Amino acid sequence: MALARTPARMSAGSPYPLGATPDGSGTNFAVFSAHAEKIELCLFDPTGRREIARHVLPECTDEVWHGYLPRVQPGQLYGYRAYGPYQPEQGHRFNHNKLLLDPYARQVAGALRWSDALYGYRLESSRADLSFDRRDSAAFMPKSVVVDDYYNWGNDRSPEVPWDRTVFYEAHLRGMTMRCEHIEQEARGTFAALADPYVIDHLLKLGITSIELLPVHAFLQDRRLLEKKLRNYWGYNTMSFFAPEPRYLSDGSLNEMRLAIRQLHKAGIEVIMDVVYNHTCEESELGPTLSFRGLDNASYYRLLPDNPRHCINDTGCGNTVNLSHPRVLQMVMDSLRYWVEKVHVDGFRFDLSVTLGREAHGFDPGSGFFDAVRQDPVLSRVKMIAEPWDIGPGGYQVGQHPPGWAEWNGAYRDDVRRFWKGDTGVRPALAARLLGSADLFGQRRRRPWASVNFITAHDGFTMNDLVSYNEKHNEANAEDNRDGANDNQSFNWGAEGPTDDPGIIITREKVKRAMLMTLFFANGTPMLLGGDEFGRTQHGNNNAYCHDDELSWFDWSALESDAGQAMVSFTRRCLAARAAHPTLRQTQFYTGGTEVLPGLMDASWFDESGNPMTPDMWQFAEGRMLTLRRVGRAEPGGPVSATLLLMNAYSEDREFILPEPVLEWELLADAAEPIEVGDYAAEVVASAEAQAEVAIALAMAAATETQSEGGGAATEALARLASRDEPVARAVVNNRIVVAAHSAVLLGATRIAI
Repeated sequence: MALARTPARMSAGSPYPLGATPDGSGTNFAVFSAHAEKIELCLFDPTGRREIARHVLPECTDEVWHGYLPRVQPGQLYGYRAYGPYQPEQGHRFNHNKLLLDPYARQVAGALRWSDALYGYRLESSRADLSFDRRDSAAFMPKSVVVDDYYNWGNDRSPEVPWDRTVFYEAHLRGMTMRCEHIEQEARGTFAALADPYVIDHLLKLGITSIELLPVHAFLQDRRLLEKKLRNYWGYNTMSFFAPEPRYLSDGSLNEMRLAIRQLHKAGIEVIMDVVYNHTCEESELGPTLSFRGLDNASYYRLLPDNPRHCINDTGCGNTVNLSHPRVLQMVMDSLRYWVEKVHVDGFRFDLSVTLGREAHGFDPGSGFFDAVRQDPVLSRVKMIAEPWDIGPGGYQVGQHPPGWAEWNGAYRDDVRRFWKGDTGVRPALAARLLGSADLFGQRRRRPWASVNFITAHDGFTMNDLVSYNEKHNEANAEDNRDGANDNQSFNWGAEGPTDDPGIIITREKVKRAMLMTLFFANGTPMLLGGDEFGRTQHGNNNAYCHDDELSWFDWSALESDAGQAMVSFTRRCLAARAAHPTLRQTQFYTGGTEVLPGLMDASWFDESGNPMTPDMWQFAEGRMLTLRRVGRAEPGGPVSATLLLMNAYSEDREFILPEPVLEWELLADAAEPIEVGDYAAEVVASAEAQAEVAIALAMAAATETQSEGGGAATEALARLASRDEPVARAVVNNRIVVAAHSAVLLGATRIAI
């Protein structure tokens, strides 16, 4: 609603809460700046093009400038101008010619239009940022919006999925839905699409409990990308910590986001926000002046102590948010609580979380930020997930975050990739990863769920590309293929990129399934990259941050293919097995030292002969086979069950003798199940599978003495083979099973009594 007329003066108002707070009669405005000398409130017409009033904030209390303006209602567009010293050598960059976004704005109207006027200095000056630019930037700036946060949530409640039941699905809101023909065109790429029954049904059928969305905070489109006809797609360039990205709201209302979260909650699915509090879109000291820099550069950003003209750049993005400042820390905490209390999100994944824990002496798990989160009555109850690294000194801190936090486990990703591509000497590391990485997280009473296990994520190859490319192919990023990681631990299995070679296709599909099994059947919290369940590809691009196009968007037609359907079905069965078997999602670390039943420890490792692994075996670098048996109870005093994970990273099929005692094992998952990859390839698979099964059955029949009319296990296997036109699933015969090359098998046994 536009302001009809304004009084000549604002009244004092209140320094709390920060931001623009309407009360029905008017609006209170409050903004922090420790070093400003004066701050003006600028009001704009509904188009945002014409300034209709300007008022000096009349009071400053404890470094918060504030004032109350009657008759200002929700919908009013506004911005600030801050007066103060322009002394870059002292860290101060005030320039009242620049319109500034409110750091607490709940909504942003309009898009930023790039102009040299957005910079506090003259770009063409030989004095660079020591010069001063007097051009007004208001015409090029988006505007803050006064917002009424009331929403009738009804009986909405967080699903509060227990950590041991949690399965994350990482996805980009826009990319996930832009090419989905089941969703109305105008809704695609927005929260309205996320609320669509087709999307929710897909997540439910997979067994997903929590969707983790790439950044949805309002973010900036980088000038250099737009000049290259590219876009900031991922959104790790935050412009406002309280406002959603306008493009993600099809009707322009924040309630669209709330409705999507309500619908997901009804389905029992949590919503996790990927948030970027480590840096902002204002870049280095040579970047634009849009909000924080113009309000109080020396407070909002960490500056070099001996040369405060320059930003500390622990993030690689030009600046670092100064969470050591109490008001900046307050802003981040207020933002987090806002998204929980007013929008009902269920948790956060923190980009470059090490930066958030940096104090003057370096990373500190007892930093002010971590302490503030831990004691907060709201935030201590939601999921907190760290990306535990940045590019600053000592930037890799996996396993070093405080209790209550989960962490993306990069060691898990790397070790699993190395094992399945056939690297030597990986078995000891893989063993630790499969049991929740106690070597990293097994201190301070942390639990296995603290390890967020992933093999692929938005940053890097998709699962399909991981087995299809030896090298990155980022030429479309217009950086001569220099960007993106060079060490991907990927392997193409004989051809770079797509191929019609059935042997290569079969191997790739087996390896993908084996990696999914390793992901879902490891202790810890699994995270699936969206689209991996049906073979999404980015054609070898491992840094698609700048592609808001078909390269990054999900191609849902792949889901309709035979191969896509097969992979979705396999993923669903793996997650169902995880949910059904408590040994795959234990809440305590397995140590191998607890006897659950006589002769059955909680965790045991065996070689392919069924013998316990010895120190010499662990040190055998060429070993690429491993058996993990886990035994446990779903609850104290409940029935005992067991799972047996057998992994074969050799290039030949290998027979495993199962460890004693003999149990009644059921096949739960086989990475080498028949794969639909075209008529010829399917025939190859069927032939190989059938031949292997016949060979095993014949060998077992020859070895057993029970060839009576009733028949033994081997004879029954042969009978099954003879009665079917397609290959049967692998089975345990005489306590043995053959595991295909580059493949894994999971067996389960329930209600064990010895």
